Amino acid sequence: MKYYIISGEKSGDLYGGYLMKSLAKYHNKNVNFICWGGDCMRKNNGEMVRSLKKLSFMGFWEVLKNFRTVIYNFQLIKRELRNKKPDILILIDYPGFNLKVAQYAKSKNIKVIWFVAPQVWAWNEKRVSKLKKYVDRMYVILPFEEEYFKSKNFNVQFFGHPLTQLIEKRKLKISNSKKIIALFPGSRPQEIKKILPIMLNLIKYFNDYSFIIGGVKNIDLKLYKKIIGNYNVKLVIDQTYKLMNLSSAVVLTSGTISLEAALFGVPQVVCYKTSFISYLIAKKFVKTKFISLVNIISNKKVVDELIQGDFNLENLIISLEKSLNKNYIKKLNIDYNKISNSLNKKFSFDNMAKDIIKFYNN
Repeated sequence: MKYYIISGEKSGDLYGGYLMKSLAKYHNKNVNFICWGGDCMRKNNGEMVRSLKKLSFMGFWEVLKNFRTVIYNFQLIKRELRNKKPDILILIDYPGFNLKVAQYAKSKNIKVIWFVAPQVWAWNEKRVSKLKKYVDRMYVILPFEEEYFKSKNFNVQFFGHPLTQLIEKRKLKISNSKKIIALFPGSRPQEIKKILPIMLNLIKYFNDYSFIIGGVKNIDLKLYKKIIGNYNVKLVIDQTYKLMNLSSAVVLTSGTISLEAALFGVPQVVCYKTSFISYLIAKKFVKTKFISLVNIISNKKVVDELIQGDFNLENLIISLEKSLNKNYIKKLNIDYNKISNSLNKKFSFDNMAKDIIKFYNN
């Protein structure tokens, strides 16, 4: 059995690696994985074609600036699918690129599975018709998405959110005397350049706390060191969950990590800043009131979101001070528990793997 798996982001690489491990188990290791992703896929015997460093572009303007690379990637995947002829193509998130890949794969009669649905309910809903045309089976990870896609007559499955399985194993019981604030500036160079310098300005205003930056392996260490300069801050690489367990609060760039913080029960401040052009385009088309998964799932403001012009030092200080307040944390934990319960803690990659195999055999 030959699987071709594409993820362009760190969270997708994580999910893909665990899914590959489960698929291998139920195929009695008689399986071949060809991948676009990162270390998690590589560690699970993925034959790596393209790494995350060549895939992660943030925002409309950044994609335009890297247009040659995007075109090269698309020509490469077309050659790969023609030559490798996989039994199943699994696309994990990364919709801007993967939707075009799905279209091409369908023209070659390759079965297409999509894991982590594009957020068509938030913006550019016209993509629904293309998804329906080119995707054979959709696995969604947010509770309201199952009903949404079923209403559009999709072949859709909701097993819960994979983070519930991954995080439950890593949560530790640690005393409340923690004095660490973690900074997670994102997983793309463009994000880190815009966001980390502002985050670092917090350090001199919270002298009772140690600050630690949660970095990622696919980013050159030189970039972190250049931005950090003389700041009194530690940098750890690919230790997100250990850092979550130790932190009193986290300041993070919007993304999957916002939901991870909620499942760990850690107070958070969500930040986001992109190029002015990308922001204007997003503002015009995005329909949701919020950008963080915590607030989107709750359908209300649970945590502070500091976006674009609102992402400044003054607002950061106010939001972080609030996040460290005991009364605020009590209310926050109630909302966090509601989120956790809505995501279905029974998710397992084993169940998903068995469902994929059953789907293929039928």
